Amino acid sequence: MYRSLKLSKLKYRRFLPQIGILTPFNWPDTINQYVSSFSAIKTRRQASKRLSNLNVALSSPLWAIKEGCCCRDLSSAGPKQPVVLGIETSCDDTGAAVVNADGEILGEDLNSQTDFHVQFGGIYPNKAGELHSKHISSVVDNALSRAGFMLNDVDAIATTVMPGLAPCLGVGLDYTKQLLRISRKPFIPIHHMEAHALTARMLTEISFPFLVLLVSGGNCLLALARDVDDFLLLGKSLDKAPGDAYDKIARRLNLKDLAACEDMCGGRAVEVMALSGDPLAFPLHHVMSQKISCDFSFSGLQTSFMELIQREEKRHSGALPEQITADICASFQYNILHHLVKRVRRAFLFCEKAGLMPENIVKTLVVSGGVASNQFLRNGMSIASGVHGYQMVCPPPHLCTDNGIMIAWNGVEKYKVGRGFVEDFESVIYEYK
Repeated sequence: MYRSLKLSKLKYRRFLPQIGILTPFNWPDTINQYVSSFSAIKTRRQASKRLSNLNVALSSPLWAIKEGCCCRDLSSAGPKQPVVLGIETSCDDTGAAVVNADGEILGEDLNSQTDFHVQFGGIYPNKAGELHSKHISSVVDNALSRAGFMLNDVDAIATTVMPGLAPCLGVGLDYTKQLLRISRKPFIPIHHMEAHALTARMLTEISFPFLVLLVSGGNCLLALARDVDDFLLLGKSLDKAPGDAYDKIARRLNLKDLAACEDMCGGRAVEVMALSGDPLAFPLHHVMSQKISCDFSFSGLQTSFMELIQREEKRHSGALPEQITADICASFQYNILHHLVKRVRRAFLFCEKAGLMPENIVKTLVVSGGVASNQFLRNGMSIASGVHGYQMVCPPPHLCTDNGIMIAWNGVEKYKVGRGFVEDFESVIYEYK
């Protein structure tokens, strides 16, 4: 069952003095050194900000439990080491995988639509749904075949049902229902972001509780994972997702037309161009500097860089020199990193002051989601985590992007604790963002 720490307005006010006034902090020297290594500028810039208070809303769980989900006694329902088929169609990747209780990937297949959507500079939802319909049968068949399994050999089927693009989620859920009618296997609906959050536990021994930062093309969430199905939401994006901002900047700069970025999605194109750019070439933007919370905002940052591009185009009388384009990409990444780190640092401090992170465990920050594939952001976040005594765990890039493996593993985790099953699979509906 999902639980949240609920505080009345009066109790919440009483709670704040226990947190107290935080001392000023400097943008860590180690991160400055890291950023400067990408820059032609040898002098370092520091961004110092005083946190006057800490105010994290605790009344909202990451997502609400759905009617129809139940716990079941699995003592005689099958083997102690379950094997789960996972199906993922929330956005532009059709994925399926067969995973066992040890986290062993028995079989997998993935059909990526990147080559199609890159020409539009973003995801075309209706076409994405059509491509899912075209490939889902073969993707699932390939995953089962590579595992040496028939459908009846798996112990349960887990499928993404939220959040995502409506045309895409519908394809995955409808196909799953066809399989369930044939096999009568147990069904475990999966929250896409929950799957991202728990993927790291398939690869590394991570004990609850741990902090998780989920950054993708559709979401940005900061939460405390307390159990397989118990997440305390600390912060979320108030407008757009970071991956969406990456795509918009890439599209505005026409990166797909550059030889170095051919056939790359927007986020990857920005990262590649940033390698030869100066992250300190333009002033740092302080996002939501007056908001004392762990929430994120990327809309204003995107707008600022759109205006910057326009000014630079006017200054250069049209097309931008490639070096200026690289500098803009590098500066944009640096601003994204600065904003993410500032919020995550706030969560570190809050969990410490509120006693939400036990002292006798290895403190861990899991960073996952498609944007977590960005090596610049990974390295910067790892440095910031180390400053606060946290280890940062990030799945390999191919497991950060959407895939059937993470869905199957989330199903395994729920199967082992006997939670998250739906008795009447016909009544399950998808929930798009």
